[in-house]
Amino acid sequence: MWRRAGAGGVEVLLVHRPKYDDWSLPKGKLDPGETHEVAAVREVEEETGLRCRLGDELRTVEYTDHRGRPKVVRYWAMMPEGDLATDGSLIDRFTPTEEIDEVRWVTRHDARDLVSYAHDAEVVDSLSV
Repeated sequence: MWRRAGAGGVEVLLVHRPKYDDWSLPKGKLDPGETHEVAAVREVEEETGLRCRLGDELRTVEYTDHRGRPKVVRYWAMMPEGDLATDGSLIDRFTPTEEIDEVRWVTRHDARDLVSYAHDAEVVDSLSV
C-alpha cells in the first residue's frame, strides 16, 4: 500500500507482526476459490483496516519459510480508496490484533531500513509511482 507524501514523495505502509517480531508488507493466504487479486485486497483490509484499490502487480517473491516450506507471494501496488490516500487520520482506522499489532507509514528509503526481510525491500523498490 502506498500514498503520496509531502514534496512529491511516496510513503508505504508496513505492518508489525508480534508473533515474529518483524516488520513486513501486508500479505496473506488465498481462501478456497479466491483469486490472487481478491485475496490481496481482502488481506490488506483485514490487516490494516483499509479498503484499497488494486494497482499494478509488483515483483513476485519466492522463499522458504521457517518450517522449510516453499512460499510464493505475489504483491500489488495499492492505494487507499477515496480521500484516505492523503488523510493523516488514516492510521486511526487500524485496530491492533494478535496477528498485526502496529502499522506505520514510512518513506520508501525508511522502509528499506525497517523491513525485516530483504525480499520486502525488493518489493518496495519495484514500486514505480
